[in-house]
Amino acid sequence: MPGFFAPFDWTRGRRQWKMVCPGANKKPEQMWVSKPIYEGLPYFYLIVGVVTLAASMYVNHWYWPTISFVTGMFCLVAGLVVLLKRRDARMKVKRGQKS
Repeated sequence: MPGFFAPFDWTRGRRQWKMVCPGANKKPEQMWVSKPIYEGLPYFYLIVGVVTLAASMYVNHWYWPTISFVTGMFCLVAGLVVLLKRRDARMKVKRGQKS
């Protein structure tokens, strides 16, 4: 299968796949997406969470209020987790505790 996935382990008759960076000579630390998209992703999650939570109050057809509420809470939690993890990682690097 050409593209991003390449076979790498043929042991024991199983075929396993791994992600291959488009530029194979890149360092593993380099990002695959542009920095504005990477930095804006947690805020996008938070906005989607707030919008779907607001929509759950106004939508009342079938199970859509429940679906909107669960999706909104999931997006809010995901946005907060990503935002706080990045902040903590930056604080560790800033202090010199790279781990």
